[in-house]
Amino acid sequence: MTAVIESEEHKALRSAVAALGKRYGRDYLTRTVADGKPPTELWTEAGKLGYLGVNLPEEHGGGGGGITELSIVLEELGASGSPLLMLIVSPAICGTVISRFGTEAQKRQWLPGLADGTRLMAFGITEPDAGSNSHRITTTARRDGADWLLTGRKVFISGVDIADAVLIVGRTEDARTGRLKPCLFIVPTDADGFQKRPIDMELNAAEKQFELVLDDVRLPADALVGDEDAGLLQLFAGLNPERIMTAAFAIGMGRYALAKAVEYARDRTVWKTPIGAHQAIAHPLAQAHIDLELARLMMQKAAHLYDTGDDIGAGEAANMAKYAAGEACVKAVDQAVHTLGGNGLTREFGLASLITAARVSRIAPVSREMILNYVSHQTLGLPKSY
Repeated sequence: MTAVIESEEHKALRSAVAALGKRYGRDYLTRTVADGKPPTELWTEAGKLGYLGVNLPEEHGGGGGGITELSIVLEELGASGSPLLMLIVSPAICGTVISRFGTEAQKRQWLPGLADGTRLMAFGITEPDAGSNSHRITTTARRDGADWLLTGRKVFISGVDIADAVLIVGRTEDARTGRLKPCLFIVPTDADGFQKRPIDMELNAAEKQFELVLDDVRLPADALVGDEDAGLLQLFAGLNPERIMTAAFAIGMGRYALAKAVEYARDRTVWKTPIGAHQAIAHPLAQAHIDLELARLMMQKAAHLYDTGDDIGAGEAANMAKYAAGEACVKAVDQAVHTLGGNGLTREFGLASLITAARVSRIAPVSREMILNYVSHQTLGLPKSY
């Protein structure tokens, strides 16, 4: 499939990133999780090789590509067993928003560091009382002279402990209507009034999750990204890449689990026959492979639409890709564990921890039910139930 629709440059990128991932692999990620550390060595090397900023503009230190190229990077690292979650957040969401809507000064300040991995930015949208319904966000920014004062709470924010700043989604009052509208602010993690608290997760991941409290955090006027009257447009410029990259994350994880299962099914012999010769073992693995390939096709379509400037088409395709990839990933991981039987639950084979991780691709950054709502309303034209 990839040979048909991917360019030679894309195939070369995929091969090079796969080689990098293989040098680190699942053992590296398992050690970093056990040590409670972020995957700094892999992140740093990927940055030096130009992979972290492959989607960012060349004039600001990036590779000049798009989400198509960045999704290849994440998928191949995931297929090697060492995905980098912050690829979704720092270059894909934050880097994209700043490169599309930031001032020239903001681009110069942030993009080169995001591209080479020396700087990292987290993204804060979810709130305790505003999960899927971003219209209920209560984090607000009000003017105080030339400055902004930002107050509110955020939850499930990835990688705040290793980030230089967080791109926070807040709301400001529209001078014309008095209504609150979304706006994006760059908030340094060392700012006065900025507090972070780790959330105790039963998820084996190198990147930690945090709750944030913003207590009248004072920000200069240039902390605002883009036009304060174009909030939703700017917000979804980051959310569509987030969905596409989450699909890449899920597909990579599913490919890793499937490869382990296939290897085991070839080698494990019962009654003088490799278990992979039995259709009860082989067919579910073949189905998992088909589902992952179909999800990848939709992801590639979404990335292509986004990179060519079709934001509306990309929105639909990105949601579908994320849905398909999440379902395919969960099924692939489940079937891989089932193929190995008891061995699938041992630390030696490293698949059991993926059971929890795979669920994330169904839940975040948007649940499959909300995607079905989107498709039923926006694509099929059915009435809303809410």
